[in-house]
Amino acid sequence: MTHPPADPNYIEQQAGSLQSGDHLLLPDGNRSAEIQRVDVETDDFGTPAMVLATLTGGGGLRIAAASTVLILEASAEAGEPPFEDAGSPLQLVEPDTDEGGGLDADGQDRNGEEDGAAPAVVVPPLPPVPPVVSGPSDEDLALIPALEGTPESVVEAVAEAHPSSVGVLLLSERLAKGINTKSGSCLKDLSDLAQELFIVLKDAENALAVADLLNVLPFDGNRGRWTSVEASLALSSYICRQVGQEERAAVYEKFLRAPDSMETDQFKARINAKVRQRSLNEPNLYDKEIFRAMDNSNPDAEREWRLLRLEALLFLRAHGGSETIGAPELDRRIGNELESVRS
Repeated sequence: MTHPPADPNYIEQQAGSLQSGDHLLLPDGNRSAEIQRVDVETDDFGTPAMVLATLTGGGGLRIAAASTVLILEASAEAGEPPFEDAGSPLQLVEPDTDEGGGLDADGQDRNGEEDGAAPAVVVPPLPPVPPVVSGPSDEDLALIPALEGTPESVVEAVAEAHPSSVGVLLLSERLAKGINTKSGSCLKDLSDLAQELFIVLKDAENALAVADLLNVLPFDGNRGRWTSVEASLALSSYICRQVGQEERAAVYEKFLRAPDSMETDQFKARINAKVRQRSLNEPNLYDKEIFRAMDNSNPDAEREWRLLRLEALLFLRAHGGSETIGAPELDRRIGNELESVRS
């Protein structure tokens, strides 16, 4: 780590948190340069390993992601005291602002021992920021039909519309006991019921009615429960686009992507975005499992794997496709899978 210069307007920061516009103290310890662009290289396990900082005016630096660097404080020109970078896990030492004070080359208070003053204050890192709970806006909700009656009455109406469907009967009987949106198993039953209605029974209207019981739920930070809501939103988006309700489909897709923008740490947000894009570009479409079931002449297993593939394709379609599979190709593949599982 570079020792702090005499100028107290420099602060310590983890290299992985650097961003465009930061003024970085160069390795010679005498000059600084503005960062024009920051790229992060990961190792083979997806962990940030190297930060590539391109400098304004040309040149660049290679810095280990876990290294500590010094940057010029943004508020220095305004004459404000240095502040702690809340996103950094480092402990910073508050410089002495009295005349003649400051830090020596070892980062210690020059006047602390001679004058009997209190030692420099070590500022502990701030606690992690909890997940932001974000709910649908009133404008977005206006595009989704309001619930008539209770969630249980919606399920009951669906069961009455399909009295001969064993799948609907089993799911509706469990849900009739009471729908608890804090229960992961309850959310899974609702999601499965919506898929049963659309995929097997081709009942798009009732499928949307059931799915909307999930679609209006906000992301609360629990990924386990969110998986069912995610599947419901992806299915609803596809159904609405099939019937020409583009605005309503866009709202479902907006809700689906909401958790992606909740990370408050910029470095983590960039890494999450890269990991997310990689998962969209390289989805698991269960090819090996489907071919194995076909080779073993096991149609039931093949259908279950194809349902999982269909769910993955719907998720990709709700994201507008990826860099490897475009929306038109996804529409074609989804149509093929629907035909296969319905036959």
